[in-house]
Amino acid sequence: MFSKVYSGGLLGIEGYVVQVEADVSAGLPGFHMVGCLASEVREAEERVRTATRNSGFRLSAMKVTVNLSPANLRKAGTGCDLPVAVAILAAYSIVKPSQLSGSAFLGELGLDGKIKPVRGVLSMVLAMRDAGLDRCFLPEENVREGLAVEGIQIVKVSSLKELIGLLNMPVRIHAERPSVTSAESGTYYPVDFSEVNGQTAVKRATEVAVAGQHNILYIGPPGSGKSMIARRIPSIMPKLSREEQMEISRIYSVCGMLGPDQVLLQKRPFRAPHHTISAQALTGGGREPRPGEISLASRGVLFLDELPEFQKRTLELLRQPLEDKRITVSRLRGSCDFPAHFMLAAAMNPCPCGYYPDRERCSCTKWQVQQYLGRISRPLLDRIDISVEASPVRYQDISRDGCNETSESVRNRIEQARQLQSRRFSGTAFFFNSQMDGRALRQYCRLRTEDESFLQEIFGRLGLSARGYHKLLRVARTIADLAGEEEIRREHLCEAVGYREPEEMYWGRGGRN
Repeated sequence: MFSKVYSGGLLGIEGYVVQVEADVSAGLPGFHMVGCLASEVREAEERVRTATRNSGFRLSAMKVTVNLSPANLRKAGTGCDLPVAVAILAAYSIVKPSQLSGSAFLGELGLDGKIKPVRGVLSMVLAMRDAGLDRCFLPEENVREGLAVEGIQIVKVSSLKELIGLLNMPVRIHAERPSVTSAESGTYYPVDFSEVNGQTAVKRATEVAVAGQHNILYIGPPGSGKSMIARRIPSIMPKLSREEQMEISRIYSVCGMLGPDQVLLQKRPFRAPHHTISAQALTGGGREPRPGEISLASRGVLFLDELPEFQKRTLELLRQPLEDKRITVSRLRGSCDFPAHFMLAAAMNPCPCGYYPDRERCSCTKWQVQQYLGRISRPLLDRIDISVEASPVRYQDISRDGCNETSESVRNRIEQARQLQSRRFSGTAFFFNSQMDGRALRQYCRLRTEDESFLQEIFGRLGLSARGYHKLLRVARTIADLAGEEEIRREHLCEAVGYREPEEMYWGRGGRN
């Protein structure tokens, strides 16, 4: 007898529907699974055989053939254990095939028949809904994740025996309902900008960077608060929209990093990989491609501390994602696109010992300083709009308490600036000032005649390239937005020029090493 049920698979972070077909016929007894299967899927044979027996179902010796379609996509993971078992039991007439119409199944089977959770449920349930399926049976631990998808019923099951009982008595099937939780409780950050004393210029540069989604580089001696400020960037970023929550939650679900008590991620991601990270761990990949740190930081912050200590090849891999806002991982069987809508924040010392240009404390030779700074390439610097120098912390700053601005106050100003950008770029391909190209800059960054002359003078004095000129205008546009100004004024240009000074100081004219 033949039967067919539905399940799901993953291709990168995208889900797709898998048809699990089972045929039981007379012939030499055996169990055969086909359909371009990974080793863990092939091992489902033993798990299904043992789980059905321990669940009280006795199957006669027959020729069993299971096909997972589409056969041109490699199936990986253990999520097909449950649908394979259901399809076989339906082929043995233990479950009526008519009860399987419009239903999908996901779950790993234990040898005792218990159903275990799987990763990537959010993407697979989305694919099932889009394919027109009515309901999905999920392990208890994955139910909250599945309920985040609207338009499809989610049914909780804990064992194979329970599931078969429900299928044979459909009146007992009850769809789960989302629990009412407070979204505000999930957006609490354990750190706050008010905890940072001093470094007024660095905090202001950070506010400008977040408002326009500009990449930022902190340069300064050890202990000046560079990492401390960077770790507080998510707390001043606008709250995630529903679409952004779905995007990053899918990424974390595929990586198995979405907790059982989480419906959707409420906080902006903050990823701070160690400088020993490999290129593949940063970009993602593997035989079954999974997202890397770049994608895990999407819609949030990727923080690279001790920037020159990263392998140069690893740093150069950032250039394409910073431009395209996505990263493509190609393999023999195809390619996967992962999102890369992250803000880059990087921190570094000005020299190996950390105290250049203070020659009273710095013992590095000029050659050592040049070699150290030379690890950061010009193309990567060109993709960083704002550079700011963190000065050594003074005693007066450390001893001062209770008079710093909170993250909420800074975030309110940033949200107002983002609203201006949203209205400005309505109907275009842009969302933030940092994304504007040459044509958009000419349209949205018009200057008065006297300010145009001032910028021309700056252009010649600093020896700016076309890219450097565009960077300066983008940052000035964001500064004007924070001030609520429609036009870019002289003071906005002056502040934007100030965010190029560290680059000029350490890398020379025009950012050359």
